[in-house]
Amino acid sequence: MSRTVSSWILNSARNSVVLQGKGRWYSICIPNRNKIKWKLVFSKTHLLRAGSCSLDTTLSLHKAFRHTSTEEEHFSFQLSPSQINDILRAGELSHKTLDLNGRSGSSVLRFESNQLASNSPMEDRRSAATCLQTAGMMFGVFDGHAGSACAQAVSERLLHYIAVSLMSRQTLEEIELAVESMKPVRPILQWHRHPSDVEYREIASQYFENLRVYWQHLLDLDTEPGFSLEEAMVCAFKRLDSDISLEVQAPQENELLRNIALQVAFSGATACVAHVDGVHLHVANTGDCRAVLGVREEDGTWTTLPLTRDHNAYDEFEIRRLKREHPRSEEKTLFVNDRLLGILMPSRAFGDVQLKWSKELQHSVLENSCDVEALNIYQYVPPNYHTPPYLTAEPEVTYHKLRSKDKFLVIASDGLWELLSNEKVVKLVAGHLTELNMQNPQLTFKKPVNLGYMHNLLLQRKSRGLASLDQNIATHLIRHAIGSNEYGEVDPEKLAAMLTLPEDLARMYRDDITVTVVYFNSETIEGHYRS
Repeated sequence: MSRTVSSWILNSARNSVVLQGKGRWYSICIPNRNKIKWKLVFSKTHLLRAGSCSLDTTLSLHKAFRHTSTEEEHFSFQLSPSQINDILRAGELSHKTLDLNGRSGSSVLRFESNQLASNSPMEDRRSAATCLQTAGMMFGVFDGHAGSACAQAVSERLLHYIAVSLMSRQTLEEIELAVESMKPVRPILQWHRHPSDVEYREIASQYFENLRVYWQHLLDLDTEPGFSLEEAMVCAFKRLDSDISLEVQAPQENELLRNIALQVAFSGATACVAHVDGVHLHVANTGDCRAVLGVREEDGTWTTLPLTRDHNAYDEFEIRRLKREHPRSEEKTLFVNDRLLGILMPSRAFGDVQLKWSKELQHSVLENSCDVEALNIYQYVPPNYHTPPYLTAEPEVTYHKLRSKDKFLVIASDGLWELLSNEKVVKLVAGHLTELNMQNPQLTFKKPVNLGYMHNLLLQRKSRGLASLDQNIATHLIRHAIGSNEYGEVDPEKLAAMLTLPEDLARMYRDDITVTVVYFNSETIEGHYRS
């Protein structure tokens, strides 16, 4: 990024009109088929009540490197390479699936994940877990809006709801008996978390009680609860969204818990969750996160297989669905300026009760609440709001039977896909995978090993550019997403500028980005077909 461009970014921000009110308007630059579209978007800043758990400190960009305002006198886009790496790698998470013998018998070889904030605090969340009482692993990416509260709650709870939906009646009865007898309950999931990932600890017991009510409901069914995976995922998504809605309506004496329930229900989140069990891959998607499969064909070329559709105003299926669900008189007002009722870009999401409840119910709940303004709850009711709900959390579920040529799955929030195409993402992951594989032979030592030989080996690696390679593929994708120039190469100056943009400007150029890449074990998959 040249000095001219850097100066233009800063001057354009300082000369922009600031609109007063509850929230801020942003002009967001969205690349679309090599054209730039500028849109005004209403964005809420999420606040937590004083004394409540803080989600902000661990998930925001390092304040030492990031400006807080474009009005600062000494404004600089300069960062050293090591500072850039520190920022980009702060949220890295990786996990290898190994058995007691150090081998991976799972179809999931490993996964790598990372996040980069644009909003302050960050509104994206992620989850990864191994199922302990059912088979498989689950991976989720959650993109919050109007605050982080809903994405936080969904990231903590949704995988549990899916796991419970998959349990047999016998397993559910054993868990219920243990709870009734006040005995320890065997864990349902083994979480794979980053040290900075946080939880709503104050409300964990209430979340568990509502999960218990759900499995009691499953036990009350006349038939064996065992859903198919598709049914389990759909049921879990819908049930959790219903619980979010009911929790905020229930009487609650504890002010902190009531405030959290309000913030969760009146903010929103899209979600994309993958469940992998052997060769069976299911992806459930609500909103505009995305899952893409990287496939290496027999001739060595790479192809892309999308497993989700973006649920928004650009999708003809979504437009037709909403038109079927509402009177013909509302056809012209369902989407205004490519947004649902002129407000929301995704047409499916958790929370967002403003687009699901009647006006009367919204008024009743907010009237009985404490300081709604301090909680920064969005109370605007759009015109032409006649036949709610306009929004659903029901996911679309895609099934794919894994083949040995299916090498990896990329799940990411729309912050990545706004900057990189499906094909570019697969190309970057494939190239990164090839380079890492080329690295391994260089690490085989000739005997006897001496310091001179090792020094020459390191020089050879450095000359090939391998020493600076991001080990975590999610970091590699984020680096290219925000730092690539028109030639597809990472421009260090542009990268530094994108990372130091102040909070009142960053959202104009990029969104929060969350990426999880799941690598598949080709040998295990091939073994399934041989057997």
